[in-house]
Amino acid sequence: MPDPRVLKTLSDEERQCVILELLPQVRLVARRIHSRLPHQVSLDDLVSTGILGLISAIDSYDPSRNVSLRTYAEFKIRGAILDSLRRLDWAPRRQRRQAKQIKAATALAEQRWQRLPTDEEVATELNLRMEVYRRWQAKLPGWNVASLGSADCDSESLASDERACPAAAFERNELKGALAAAIAGLSRIRQVVLRLYYRDELRPREISRITGLHETRVYRIRRQAILQLRACMSNPRGQ
Repeated sequence: MPDPRVLKTLSDEERQCVILELLPQVRLVARRIHSRLPHQVSLDDLVSTGILGLISAIDSYDPSRNVSLRTYAEFKIRGAILDSLRRLDWAPRRQRRQAKQIKAATALAEQRWQRLPTDEEVATELNLRMEVYRRWQAKLPGWNVASLGSADCDSESLASDERACPAAAFERNELKGALAAAIAGLSRIRQVVLRLYYRDELRPREISRITGLHETRVYRIRRQAILQLRACMSNPRGQ
C-alpha cells in the first residue's frame, strides 16, 4: 500500500489499487453486520454502501491522527453501512417507540431495585397490564442498529493501533474514566434523565411519562446535569 502521507496525491490508477487492496475489509464488515440482520436485507447492498465508505475514508484520511488507514477505513465502512440501515423503515413507528419505552423502563427499574428487574416490575414502570406488556414484548425486533454499531468492532485492529500509539490510548482511557466519575457524581434522577435522553433517545415528553416528572422539569434536570458534567470535566481534580 502507498505511504498514507501521499494518498491525496495518488493518480486515479494508484487510488484504485488502494481501494482494491482494502476491498476485502468491506466484505468482512458487511458480512459481520449482515449476519445479524433480517433475511430480506441484501448483502450486496451492504457491500456497495461499504465501498462508498471506503472511498470516503481514503479521500479524508489524516495520518497525523495516529490511526492506521485500515482502522480508519473500517470505521468509515461500518459507519456508512449503519447510516444506510438507519434510513430504512424496518418497523412501524409505533413498534419502535414501544421498544424504546421498554428499554427505558427496564433501565429505570434496574436503577430502582439495583438488580435485573422482572417483567412485572417493568410493566409497572410502564403502567401497563401484564397482557399488554407481553404483546409489546412479542413485537420487539430481534436486532437494532445501535447494537450493531458497537458489537462488530474488530478488537485486534484497534488493539494494534493502541500499541502503536500508547499515549493516545492512555489519554482516551483517562477521558473515559473522568467522564464515568463525573456521571457517577450526579444525583440519581440526573443520571436517569441523561440515560433516557441520550442512550435511549427518548423525547422529554416520554421521559416525563416514565419518571412522573413534568416535562419542563425534565428539561431543567437535563440542563443542570450537563452543566455539572462540564464543570467536573473542566476541573476534574477540583483545582
